[in-house]
Amino acid sequence: MQGNIVIVGGGAGGLELACKLGRRLGPGKVTLVDSRLTHIWKPSLHEVAAGTLDLHQEGLSYQMLAHDNGFSFVYGALSALDAAGKRITVSAVLDAGGEQVLPERQLGYASLVIAVGSTSNHFGVPGAREYSISLNAPEDAERFRLGLLKQLARAESRRAEGEQAVVNVVIIGAGATGVELAAELREASSVYTSYGFQHLNPARDVRLTLLEGAPRILAPLPERVSAAAHKLLEERGVTVVTACRVTQIEPHQVTDKEGNVYPSSLCVWAAGIKAPPFLAELGLPVNKGGQIEVDGQLRVKGMANIFAFGDCAACIDKDGEAVPPRAQAAHQQADYLLTRFVRLARGKPAPEQAYDYVDYGSLVSFGHRSSVGSLMGSLKGISFFVDGFFARMMYASLHLMHHAAVLGPVRTAVLAIARFLIRRSKPLVKLH
Repeated sequence: MQGNIVIVGGGAGGLELACKLGRRLGPGKVTLVDSRLTHIWKPSLHEVAAGTLDLHQEGLSYQMLAHDNGFSFVYGALSALDAAGKRITVSAVLDAGGEQVLPERQLGYASLVIAVGSTSNHFGVPGAREYSISLNAPEDAERFRLGLLKQLARAESRRAEGEQAVVNVVIIGAGATGVELAAELREASSVYTSYGFQHLNPARDVRLTLLEGAPRILAPLPERVSAAAHKLLEERGVTVVTACRVTQIEPHQVTDKEGNVYPSSLCVWAAGIKAPPFLAELGLPVNKGGQIEVDGQLRVKGMANIFAFGDCAACIDKDGEAVPPRAQAAHQQADYLLTRFVRLARGKPAPEQAYDYVDYGSLVSFGHRSSVGSLMGSLKGISFFVDGFFARMMYASLHLMHHAAVLGPVRTAVLAIARFLIRRSKPLVKLH
């Protein structure tokens, strides 16, 4: 396989790059490596966690996408890098019982692209790793959903016997993930009562608490967006606590710096991210946060044929600012590298201009009927506030744009119609 482009990481950016390159360069030129067999758009994991999106219907098979887009797929995790020999090692794949399914393998490359995303940063908070769930991957969202169903079932049984019962969900971190999860859970909790949890009153028995260390929620976004989101959450019965520093998480409670205790049936950690720790073991230059250091053309510093982008890369824009870990940045970087590799494949020189991040604004989902956010205008620093149904439609279009990039517009349209019809024939939340 020497001579091809190997992309490690099938998240939004890595998969889009593999699909677009596969279609442009043809079979045998592009290989995607991932430790999972299916892809799901990470911004939708809060819907999977709440049960309003079925993971098994939403997931896209990497093998299917490879077949349809002309790239090769290798199942397994990156475990070692031989930069001098231009080879990577892909770890063995084991089943749930520990039996080996696929052996350890080595892949040669002409160009290597690392796009492995991020993982949770617990900042050393005692109990955070053991007693909270982070929505890093589909299995995390599914674990939370099953835990929620179990807690609801227990509360229903106790309420049916005339006892007191409350499901307390504490979400730590009021960035986009935390806010969207709180809003989705409030909407879903009302739906669950229609499917057998008849003794539960969502407003009374499902208590949602959102804890944020900064003075306001959605701190990176404009203050007007933050204020609108805060108001919407409070209107829906979500308790929002800002300037709250969590110091300990235990099996059934969360404690902050001031000694306040928050009862917790389920705890979600959404307070920060960092690059996957294994990157520091590959022999590549990394910063203090573990991100791979890259130059303006997304090349790993000191490596002519290795690139990195997305959350795992420490990319600095032309203004000297760090590119934020956002899906739109990964999308833009994928297109930047696409142009580079296509030009080189056609015998043309690589573009000389550096990657320049463009902020098009942000949208935050508040369930299936509403969103809030800001859209950036053509003049730098000018933004427009949007909310309500219009913002929700724009938010939904982002997901469709990602699907169009990997499936094509026709299949995306067919899939959207099919999912609309399927949802009309199934429960509004996943109950098993």
